[in-house]
Amino acid sequence: MMGTIGNTFGLLASPVHTWESIANEAPSTMKVLTTHTIPLSLIPALCWYYGVTQQGWSIAGDTMRLTGESALPMCVLFFLAMVCGVVFLGYMVWWMSQTYGEKASLSASVALVSYTATPFFLAGLLGLYPLLWLDILLGVGIASWCIYLLYVGVSPMMRVARERGFLYASAVFAVALVSFVGLLTVTVLLWQYGPTPEYTY
Repeated sequence: MMGTIGNTFGLLASPVHTWESIANEAPSTMKVLTTHTIPLSLIPALCWYYGVTQQGWSIAGDTMRLTGESALPMCVLFFLAMVCGVVFLGYMVWWMSQTYGEKASLSASVALVSYTATPFFLAGLLGLYPLLWLDILLGVGIASWCIYLLYVGVSPMMRVARERGFLYASAVFAVALVSFVGLLTVTVLLWQYGPTPEYTY
């Protein structure tokens, strides 16, 4: 567990060394999910639940909040979407590995995706106090760091040469973008036909 915590923060301070450490550890898929993906996915889900129900956000001077009853199912779905997204993208990384080198393990693929998303998970702390302009500003930097981690991590995690790793990472990034757009579409549909948000002022 301490190794997982060290790797989590190591990716922020020394990503190249940390990726090599994770690759040498070769954690199983279950270990990655239970010690990294699931615990860190709880951070944005819980923080945003608190933020939208207790702090709220301001529009034209009015502070809007969601009721706890309406926010709970949406935050649960948010949590499940993050965990399932890591597994799905991990599978896609594993499926593409045969094109860019020897077929890597599924556990390494899931670990690559989960640890790449570390800055995104930790940025969930911003949900404690929703502030649109700050979230957008910091979101750009967070997304950039996630992309950097992906490009640095592909070679050691998937055991491919750096020149092929760049193409591999670009393909993974493209799949992640398509998946993100798909997730937004599903979110809009759930917003209309799923749990209905109830506002309070």
